Amino acid sequence: MEETAEFLQEADPYFSFGVIGDVQYSPKPNGLSSWRVMRYFQQSLLHLQQAIEEWNREDPSPKFVLQLGDIIDTSNRKLGRSVEALETVLKEIEQTSIPFHHIWGNHELYNFNRDFLKRSKLNTSWMHEQQNVHSERHDETGSHPDYYAYHFSPHSKFRIIVVDTYDLSIFGRKKDSQGYQDSLDFLEKAEEGEQNDNFHVGSNRHLVEFNGGLGSKQLSWLDEVLTYCDQQNERVIIAGHVPIHPEAKRTPCLAWNYKDILQVIQSVFGSHQSVVCYFAGHDHSGGYHQDSHGIHHVTMEGVIESPPDSNAFGTVDIYEDRMVLRGRGRVKNRVLIYREMHPSFCCCLPGLTCEKNTNLK
Repeated sequence: MEETAEFLQEADPYFSFGVIGDVQYSPKPNGLSSWRVMRYFQQSLLHLQQAIEEWNREDPSPKFVLQLGDIIDTSNRKLGRSVEALETVLKEIEQTSIPFHHIWGNHELYNFNRDFLKRSKLNTSWMHEQQNVHSERHDETGSHPDYYAYHFSPHSKFRIIVVDTYDLSIFGRKKDSQGYQDSLDFLEKAEEGEQNDNFHVGSNRHLVEFNGGLGSKQLSWLDEVLTYCDQQNERVIIAGHVPIHPEAKRTPCLAWNYKDILQVIQSVFGSHQSVVCYFAGHDHSGGYHQDSHGIHHVTMEGVIESPPDSNAFGTVDIYEDRMVLRGRGRVKNRVLIYREMHPSFCCCLPGLTCEKNTNLK
């Protein structure tokens, strides 16, 4: 990974996209958080407006924007203004023709339950890839999955996967639901050190309510989408609200089952090599780490903690061998080189069809 203020771009990028997180709009006054850090509520909407204005001026415009979650603050619920606050930020987003892909963070779930979010404009899963690439065996009931995740391909060589890092969570779900009980069970087992040796003494500071994780069905879905991407020689960018690598954050903001998620995307068994980057929000201080498998983990600085004379967003230019993050305000410029990709292969003998491939459609 290289950081530089100027980029010598010998060719146009394949495409570009915007990225922003943790706007946390609220009409409340600026003030210190429980972390004793200043939050600039009075400026957050202005910062969002500025980001949209800059993206609108770019030529060519970003193909889409990844909004990494926490678009409004939990204080709106206490003020009885959750819907009003959401309508306010969505009105600003409507000032651009650039499509926004919305991710759900903990503050969305503080303000609304999952049923409301599914019906709201924060549900952008309708923009998913029209061609299904996962097998029917993960859709046993024929109904939509209980998690909010989808994928799309903005270019023939790339795929974006949006994941639900509050699939495992005690927020947003009805207390008599299976998802709520599964989340409680996970926390209980993890805190007792019984989660398949994934947790060690002193390592569970991230097992707090404002974090969450990916459930087993979503992990299986992710694994299968990545298998498809490997076969198609696509590069993959994953986006979720909560960081999934302990070196890419500065606070306890880390997915409950981050090791399970990393096991899937890092491909400890050598089957996946498509993932090049994971974008997250949640930790307003931001963070960066390139893991041992060459995957870049970028945690975006939060808009809400950006002073009036600053901001926190960026534009990502995608090239054949790298992605370039052009940061604004507190977000650093970064050149992120992709890890080496080998041609996909099939384990079957010549002349035979791989059974795994026959289920893809």
